[in-house]
Amino acid sequence: MVVATMMATINVTAQNNKDTVQVYIPIEHLPRLVEIMPAPPAFDSPEFASDVVRYCWGKQQRRDSARVAMAIADAEWESHEKVYGRWAEAFGMAINERETPEIWKLVETSLATTDPMRKEPKAAHQRLRPFEYYDETMPSHEEPFLRGEGSFPSGHSLRGWTLTMLLAQIAPERAAAIYRRGREYCDSRVIVGAHWQSDVDAGRNYACVGYIALQNNEAFQKQMRKAKEEYRKVRNEK
Repeated sequence: MVVATMMATINVTAQNNKDTVQVYIPIEHLPRLVEIMPAPPAFDSPEFASDVVRYCWGKQQRRDSARVAMAIADAEWESHEKVYGRWAEAFGMAINERETPEIWKLVETSLATTDPMRKEPKAAHQRLRPFEYYDETMPSHEEPFLRGEGSFPSGHSLRGWTLTMLLAQIAPERAAAIYRRGREYCDSRVIVGAHWQSDVDAGRNYACVGYIALQNNEAFQKQMRKAKEEYRKVRNEK
């Protein structure tokens, strides 16, 4: 539950509060992904066949009521606490602004820093999303908001994988569970038909580029130390 809350919160903060968060690194000082990352597979390329196979896999997952419910919940970005809450079990504790303010600040600021990296590639490639390509209906609520918006890369995956790496760095002893939940979160984008697998893969790759940039930032490192200390304290108090 905590993980879910965290993811929702992250997405909202990154988008709605980005103007009020003092980011660690301005977007103009981050790598330009359109210069260093490949374009998405063309729809008539052999590589696109893999995307089609994974799209079919995603539709099969919808037969599992619990899994499709998770995928639909993972799509929600309205509440940061709900987003972060989806990592709760994997992380071992809930994350919220009241009880874990240092972890919250680290997550919010990191996501606000790296999230804008997706915008230029999305605008440059303007890739059709799977549900648009096949003219199908999504199981999640997002269709009206996503139609006409570029599919490549997956913004959910960029944010979700950034959150995953943040939590794994804070709590390395729980890294396996955290990464497993992060993978599930990214897979959810394929299951609901919001993204091709190559969109998701790109989102994770973009997250890694941004995360490495954060590691070299002094303010980030300082806040990471505070977050780790807070995590140990809260865990010991349980």
